[in-house]
Amino acid sequence: MLMIDRVVELQRNGARGKIVGEQDIHLTDWFFQCHFRGDPVQPGCLGVDAVWQLVGLYCAAAGAPGSGRALGCKEVEFSGQIRPYNKVVRYEVEIRRFSLLKESGSAVAVGTARVLVDGELIYLVKDAKVGMFQGIAYPDYPKKSEKSVGGIMDRSQS
Repeated sequence: MLMIDRVVELQRNGARGKIVGEQDIHLTDWFFQCHFRGDPVQPGCLGVDAVWQLVGLYCAAAGAPGSGRALGCKEVEFSGQIRPYNKVVRYEVEIRRFSLLKESGSAVAVGTARVLVDGELIYLVKDAKVGMFQGIAYPDYPKKSEKSVGGIMDRSQS
C-alpha cells in the first residue's frame, strides 16, 4: 500500500534532514470507490501513513538495517482533503532526529510533516516516529511460523 510515487528531495545533515515525496492522484484510485460513498475523499490515515513511509525510507537511506515500523505521532491536524480531481499530493518531512542504536542494531527517526495537495497545505503531522528493527520480518508468509503472530514488540534490545 505504497502511498508515494516518487521521492523528489532527500537531505541529510547529521541527526537532522529532510525528505520530500509526491503522490499522483487518479480518479480511479481504490479509496475513492469506498471512502465515502457519494463523497469520495482519500482517507486521512493514508496521508499519515505516507508520512511514516517517508520517515522509514529516510532511515533506510541513512543506513538503518531491518524492517520499519510506525511508532506513532504526537499530533495530526487536518485542514483540507484530497479529492478525485486533485493532481499531486506533496509530503514534506523535516527530520529533527535520527539515531542509529549501535548496540541493538535498531534505529529511530522523528519528523514533522506538511502535506499539500496541488500546492495547498491540508495536513500537519507532528513528530511522526518510525523505528527500524532487525529480526522482525515475516518472510515465510503465509506459512504459520514464529513471526506469524503479532503483539507487543520486544524493545528490551533497543
